[in-house]
Amino acid sequence: MPITIMGDKEFENVPSIKSKALRINLNENIYGTFSEIGAGQETVRNFFRAGGASGTIAKAMSAYDKDFSDAIYGVEDDRRYVTEARLKKMLSHEIKLIEERISREKHPNKLFFSYANTVATIDFAKKYKGHGWVGIRYQVSPDEDYNEISLHIRFKENDARHQQNTLGILGVNLIYGAYYKYDNPKKLLRYLYDHIDKDQLEIDTINFSGPRFERVDNRLMSLQLVKNGMTDAVMFSPNGNNVLPAKILYKKNILALRGSFRPVTKVNMDMFDRSRELFFSENRVSEEDTEVIFEITLSNLRAEGEINEKDFMDRAKLLCSLGQTVMISNFQEYYKVVEYFSKYSKMRMGLAMGVNNLVDIFDEKYYRHLSGGILEAFGKLFFKDLKVYLYPLKDPETGEITTSENLMVHPRMKELYKFFKYNGRVEDIENYNPDILDIYSREVLQMITDGKEGWEDMLPEKTTQMIKEQNLFHYKENKERAQKV
Repeated sequence: MPITIMGDKEFENVPSIKSKALRINLNENIYGTFSEIGAGQETVRNFFRAGGASGTIAKAMSAYDKDFSDAIYGVEDDRRYVTEARLKKMLSHEIKLIEERISREKHPNKLFFSYANTVATIDFAKKYKGHGWVGIRYQVSPDEDYNEISLHIRFKENDARHQQNTLGILGVNLIYGAYYKYDNPKKLLRYLYDHIDKDQLEIDTINFSGPRFERVDNRLMSLQLVKNGMTDAVMFSPNGNNVLPAKILYKKNILALRGSFRPVTKVNMDMFDRSRELFFSENRVSEEDTEVIFEITLSNLRAEGEINEKDFMDRAKLLCSLGQTVMISNFQEYYKVVEYFSKYSKMRMGLAMGVNNLVDIFDEKYYRHLSGGILEAFGKLFFKDLKVYLYPLKDPETGEITTSENLMVHPRMKELYKFFKYNGRVEDIENYNPDILDIYSREVLQMITDGKEGWEDMLPEKTTQMIKEQNLFHYKENKERAQKV
């Protein structure tokens, strides 16, 4: 820990918000600004009330008027204010002012910070609960470059005053964690909910950057958000950065493929290519206004007990290398996936899946918790223009091909299945590659685990190359062990 913040007496395990603010205030080196737009000066108020704030708070402001805010931070291209771009401009502008106005020669040990948020709380009609961006840019050593933590939140409370209070608590937790828990980002993440219930606030995007977070993989931090119940789903782009789901999905047609992708095989990519062709042939669907999502559920990640984070990162790297956008979710049932997408888009949706997945959808046991049972789930699943693109299944023993025409569902579900089939909600993928139907991810993974040869041709060439070069799924260790045997 840097000498500039050593010596502070450790507080109890979960200190109060006042204690956290006071600890920051009593550290003579921590010094910075608060810029809060949209919900009042809720965070800085906690520091004023804690006492001893004169040595910590350089400035606190709320540029509420849009023209005044534009005059300070500039005009956004999209004319929106509750955006990540706005947050970044606020943080950059305020840090620049501190450095211009405070002499390093006079204050060699000061740890500058800029805390900012730009939010929209619940509207008067209470139909839109609101959301916002919150962030801090800060130093933990005066001769070191700045670190940054930024996150996107969604309010769940139905009262603006409660939302303001929650935002203020979150802000204190963030600043406190940034200075005293930066060496363990996973714990820092959990501490953001100190004195906040998950029913009050959702965090669906978070990014760490700067010298203290060089080894932090933001995709892994995304996994923690879902794993800790802080959000139902997170997304990251092919370049490995976490992205806001609303930004990716807003007013887009959506095609989703669910799987374990452990590893991603030629079958997965054939399903992707063929279903995409069918989806683009639908009315009002084009490549320009469509987002394709590869989804991994935590139920799949927990297939072998506790989530193996190394295993998760291996899958993520492979999918990203193939240029795909990845979503990690808590959704076991498909109808919940569709409900989630429907929050952001009213456009057309498609689900690409194999025969076994479709048979599972018609299994009543997954819907016993719903008062309306399977009919309620199907009302949510097929309520709009959703269509299932079905990839065939080949019986390894008989060679029989199963499609939507001959698949078997439970006798009680037969008529329900016929209803959706005959109404065009299930469409077979017919131009599939018959030469790859014998490829199964679990068998490929077993071959890699056993150090066997021959799995390479079952995967996309780039995937095979990455597994070998980056030792994914413990490829090298497994091969060496097999050779010794």
